[in-house]
This record gives sequence, structure tokens and C-alpha cells, in this order.
Amino acid sequence: MEFDRTGIILYTLEYKKCVDFYENILGLKRMFVSENLTCFKFGQAYLMVELDDEYNGQKTGTERAKMCLRMNVPNVKILADKLTSNNITVDYQEHSWGTIAKFLDPDGNLCAFKDSSTFEKQVLDYK
Repeated sequence: MEFDRTGIILYTLEYKKCVDFYENILGLKRMFVSENLTCFKFGQAYLMVELDDEYNGQKTGTERAKMCLRMNVPNVKILADKLTSNNITVDYQEHSWGTIAKFLDPDGNLCAFKDSSTFEKQVLDYK
């Protein structure tokens, strides 16, 4: 199956804070904006941040989908330090299989940086 484009839609209760986070903290570039929706360039895909209009005031954080927005980057440490300097808690980890830094966006969604070099090596070694 071939796709014209792929993307992720992130439904959030903290729409404005998340847009600010992804644009100004992570540095993602806007592709377009409409009412309660902002679409960012996300590598070769897109990340659409959208107000969760199905929230009825009774859901809890445990009922939300479990996922992680993973971003492969050349230098995890530099970006982890940037987040820390913006008062964002970062779980920085170095492993034999690579370096990661986990953090939460303003709506509590799990995000992570992963070093590109070991990921690409894993892909090549699999072939």
C-alpha cells in the first residue's frame, strides 16, 4: 500500500499550550492553521495538533491513548538540555542501543528524542 502523505493527529485538551510547545520549544514549522487545529511539518510527515472536541469533562488521563511521539535527531543531549533550560523535566538515558530523552508536552503526552545514528544502524543491520 502506498500513501501520498502520513501524519499523526494529536488530540489535546491544552490546545494553545501544545501549539506553543511544538512551535516555540521544539521548533516545528507550521504548515497551516484552521479553527482549533494547527498542522506542523514533522520530519517527512505531519503532526496535527487539534483541540479534543469529544472531551465531555469526565475522562481521566488513564483513558487516553498510550503513545509516544518519537523524533529522531542528530544530538539528543543538546535538545534535552534545551528542554531542561525551558523548565521541562527530561528523562535522559544512554543505552547500548542508543540515546533517548523522554519528556511530556503540556497536555501530558509522552514525547521522546532518539539518536538518529543508532536507529539508522538498526535499520541497516536488519536488512
